[in-house]
Amino acid sequence: MVAAAVAESRIRGGAGAAVRWLRTGVASPQSYNPRMTAQRFADHFQAHQKVIDACIASLGPASDAVASALIGCISSGGKILAFGNGGSATQASHLVEELIGRFKETRRSLPAVSLVGDSGVITCIANDFGYGALFERQVEGLAQRGDAVVGITTSGRSENVLRGLEAAKKKGATTIVLCGKHGLMAGDADHVVAVPSDEGAHIQEVHLMLLHVWCAAIDAAVTTGAL
Repeated sequence: MVAAAVAESRIRGGAGAAVRWLRTGVASPQSYNPRMTAQRFADHFQAHQKVIDACIASLGPASDAVASALIGCISSGGKILAFGNGGSATQASHLVEELIGRFKETRRSLPAVSLVGDSGVITCIANDFGYGALFERQVEGLAQRGDAVVGITTSGRSENVLRGLEAAKKKGATTIVLCGKHGLMAGDADHVVAVPSDEGAHIQEVHLMLLHVWCAAIDAAVTTGAL
């Protein structure tokens, strides 16, 4: 039965204590406050809005410059490479699927490669060269002059992202980095888009919004015939 597979919970105990009983029979003591979830929701969204307001005030020129660089890369016959770790890895793949697949409207497929998706390549490099070489090694093999390489790191200090960007510069590719308010802790990039926050969750939320802004710009360029 479906019900047997779903954990059920009920509150047991006196007025001052609450225990959540799971179907497994394991009791998980916890305080119970019906307003707690609503307050967390409000706190997160209000903090997010403050970051958004700061981005609107400061990131427009940097974002526009990246959009132009990506459009210029594709129009000149280049491709976009993207990478990151953890949540940033999924965002790198998200950018690529929006370009190869589509963002809003159907248009021709655009050249983009995610460097986080091939388990054979990732485990080979990590095992034989070390995790710090994960993106560097792939960029050395795939990047060409005229390509655009997007590295995503909320902290600005992920070694493999920094090394991947450095390898891209050596190959003559345009380098773009998405990071938090502290910028890159080492190295450099042609375009640094630093979200004015040091909270990882909010940085990632804005990174996704920026990726969508760039995809919208690229789609508009295709629609108008500029790309």
